[in-house]
Amino acid sequence: MTVEVKVAEAVQVAEEPVKVVAEEAENVVAEEKCEKDESKPKMVEKSSSYREESNFLSDLKEHEKKALSELKAKLEEAILGNALFKKEEKKETAKKQSNEEEKKTEEKATEECEKEAEKKEECAEEKPNECEKPQEAAEKKPDECAKPPQETGETEQQPEADAEVDRDISIWGVPLLPSKGNESTNVVLLKFLRAREFKVNDAFEMLKKTLQWRKEFKIDSILDEEFGADLASAAYMSGIDRQGHPICYNIFGVLDNEEIYEKTLATEEKREQFLRWRVQLMEKGIQELNFKPDGINSLVQINDLKNSPGPSKKEVRAAVNKAVAILQDNYPEFAAKNIFINVPFWYYAFHSLLTPFLTQRTRSKLVFARPSKVTETLLKYVPIQEIPIQYGGIKRDNDFEFSASDGEATEVVIKAGSTQTIEIPTPEAGTTFIWDLIVLGWEVNYTEEFVPTDENSYTMIIQKGKKMSSDEAPVRKTFKNQEPGKIVLTVQNCSGKKKKLFYRYKVKKACF
Repeated sequence: MTVEVKVAEAVQVAEEPVKVVAEEAENVVAEEKCEKDESKPKMVEKSSSYREESNFLSDLKEHEKKALSELKAKLEEAILGNALFKKEEKKETAKKQSNEEEKKTEEKATEECEKEAEKKEECAEEKPNECEKPQEAAEKKPDECAKPPQETGETEQQPEADAEVDRDISIWGVPLLPSKGNESTNVVLLKFLRAREFKVNDAFEMLKKTLQWRKEFKIDSILDEEFGADLASAAYMSGIDRQGHPICYNIFGVLDNEEIYEKTLATEEKREQFLRWRVQLMEKGIQELNFKPDGINSLVQINDLKNSPGPSKKEVRAAVNKAVAILQDNYPEFAAKNIFINVPFWYYAFHSLLTPFLTQRTRSKLVFARPSKVTETLLKYVPIQEIPIQYGGIKRDNDFEFSASDGEATEVVIKAGSTQTIEIPTPEAGTTFIWDLIVLGWEVNYTEEFVPTDENSYTMIIQKGKKMSSDEAPVRKTFKNQEPGKIVLTVQNCSGKKKKLFYRYKVKKACF
């Protein structure tokens, strides 16, 4: 099995799939070195290797094209030959029993025919006149017992041959019959091929097992099922990354809560429901993908390891491991990136031992961040307005003021020992302004003022100077001006390190 933590994994315990990448350790060292160089302020860095592999045929290597072609041929043959799904055991057993009964019936019939023939011979010798009529009848009517068994069972396999071919077999809304010519079919098949290093037979078997599992697990109806709100905080979809991939947050610490544990994992029945809930969440995330060669075809998994369940929670570990196995086996290449945050220090040493056994494709998807580097790491892949407040961003739950349509927040680098001012023009009176502002790591002085255009008017203090500590939440303010002017936000960086500031605002004109 390919060693890979999938899109989708909602929950994992501390001892499970955190696998450190050597390059990540080098990046951490490089980042610390850069912090000492204050003469070169820079914007948020983005990962240079952070792009999905191309799904355009023209971009595939020759051996990849060949593998795709071979897989399509095998799939076409299997679908048209009704060989994609394994036969039901009940039908096999019934057929076997039927064959055995038929064999016994034939043997019994043959034995009776032999006895009848012996009787006729004896009768012919002792009473030729009385036996003449049956003998004549026997000559007129050929012995049916002489027929070979094949003649009486000539249509035995006819139902299987005449079985209707399902040409509409699909997965995640994508038709699988290659001859239909749907471009999304290639995108799906490439996922299975990449998960098996382009080994055609292995990829084909994986696809067959996935289809069989989906049938047995009743995936077609899972989106309509209700699981309540108890697990809603354990894993959820929220926002997109810089490339447009939907993001799934997996909060492991939630499962360490005794109340939630009792409600969701305390019994075998509840653990089964937990598995279905996690698979449902994965299916919901996949609905946001488009399976186009130039589209978004995978998710970003952000896994928070803070307060992960300990070894004593064996039921939690068992349920989590089972969920991970299901997602690994049936959702290949659905993780564009697996970002682990709040990772304990000892994880790095422990999981570095596994790095040599991982493929380059797997290693390139894994990212780790210790608690002090969570926001900085997430910013490489996720814009600040898509990062939740608890991780150092400005995204709020059920936010009715700002939305994705408002665009990205503006980033400003404040040099060490310098002051940065942000001016929001307010040319019309009676206008309501809303703004968000955050400085990574804070430890700055912050002031808000309204400066009227009329020099004879007085400057209004919205927020007097305040020392912002490192754990301050982002600022959100609403202000309505009574005359034209401007709002001035002042940030004074008194530290010896540069700071990154992000802000956004919007204006709501008053309705009369």
